[in-house]
Amino acid sequence: MGYLVAASLPEALEALGKGNAAIVAGGTDWFPAQGTRPLSGDLIDITRVPGLRGITRDGADWRIGGATTWTDVIRADLPPAFDGLKAAAREVGSIQIQNAGTIAGNLCNASPAADGVPPLLTLGARVELASTQGTRQMALSDFLKGPRQTARMPGEVLTALLIPDLPATAQGAFLKLGARQYLVISIAMVAALVTVADGRITQAVVGVGSCSATAQRLPALEADLMGQTPAAILAAGPAFITPAHLAPLSPIADVRGSAEYRTEAAATLCARALALALKGPIHG
Repeated sequence: MGYLVAASLPEALEALGKGNAAIVAGGTDWFPAQGTRPLSGDLIDITRVPGLRGITRDGADWRIGGATTWTDVIRADLPPAFDGLKAAAREVGSIQIQNAGTIAGNLCNASPAADGVPPLLTLGARVELASTQGTRQMALSDFLKGPRQTARMPGEVLTALLIPDLPATAQGAFLKLGARQYLVISIAMVAALVTVADGRITQAVVGVGSCSATAQRLPALEADLMGQTPAAILAAGPAFITPAHLAPLSPIADVRGSAEYRTEAAATLCARALALALKGPIHG
């Protein structure tokens, strides 16, 4: 077994292409997933690859490097649309995990309870994948295929997330329900992004995690929010959320909660996340 600290992306891709090698950055998901099995193959550390860490504006997009840590996200100077992602970043494990864990690792681990996914769905994130054959992009919703399953091909590295520029008045929010307040896998979680213009909702995106094999957007709810006044949504509260709105969800029952409880929790969290976004610094 070898351990390579790649100095460039081409070096990392070349080493990965030789087979029986794995990419690691923070390693906060990868190493625990190995359990007690002996490690085999080579590990390729990409934390020192130039350009893979940090958040920048790239033309009309925001670019979040794959090796960007959750602490980097928390500390970044970002518009209110990213408030949901920042709130989710604060829920990723302990501070030590936030300091080491990376946004690409969270996505490639592909847990249904990955905190970063719902807010990234609301932001319209695309993933950038690089290999020795070139680069390609796809929507985050297409990249996530199921529990621990992604569209990443052998020899590819998730190099960045690309997020389209959003209106200055767009406001994000994120809420997570767990058995305790900190260091917990979620029972349900919801991210919301809303834009209000001339007293009406002109953009609404809602993403729900831990209630399906992959996090899901709620298109029917988003459609029904369009044109509504913030006052009407705030007054209705959870009553605005109908079973039809939650149709994309397929929650399971496990030690953390029943399917019915997860559905009820998702409805309540949707209403609360929307209220947070509608009362945010831009709208409130």
